[in-house]
Amino acid sequence: MLQMRRIAQYGLRQMTRPVYLSSTRFESKSTNNIYEIDFTLGDPEASNKPAEDLKNPFQKEKVVCILCKMKIKPDYKNIKLLSQFVSAFTGRVYGRHITEVCLGQIILDHGQIQMPYYFKNVEFAHDPELFDPDKPLRNHPY
Repeated sequence: MLQMRRIAQYGLRQMTRPVYLSSTRFESKSTNNIYEIDFTLGDPEASNKPAEDLKNPFQKEKVVCILCKMKIKPDYKNIKLLSQFVSAFTGRVYGRHITEVCLGQIILDHGQIQMPYYFKNVEFAHDPELFDPDKPLRNHPY
C-alpha cells in the first residue's frame, strides 16, 4: 500500500527504478477466485525478458508439396493422378497457385500430361473415322 501511495504522489516517471506489473492468483476461502495485480519495483533484467528458446508463434508453416511428401512420381499412364491437374472444362493444366505443387513436380506433370499427345502410339495414329463432322445425317439449322 505504501508503494501505491508513492506512485500516486510522485508519478511513474519520477521513480528511480521502473515499475513492473506481475499478476498473482489470490484464492479466498470462499468459492470466488480473485486475481489481484501487484505493483512491484524490481530489477529490469529480472524476468521480463522473453524466453529465447520459444518458437515464433506468427511464423507460417512451410507448405510441402503433396507429391514430394508422399514420394509420388507422375507417370503418363496414371490417368487418375494426372486428371487432377487438368481442367475438365478447358483442358488446360492448372498452375502452381491452384495445385500447391512445387516447381520441379509441376514441370514433371506438364511433361507427363503432354507426353501422350507428342508420342502417339503408331497403331492408333490412323484409326478409321467414326463420323464426318462436315457431313451430318441431318442438316444444320445454320
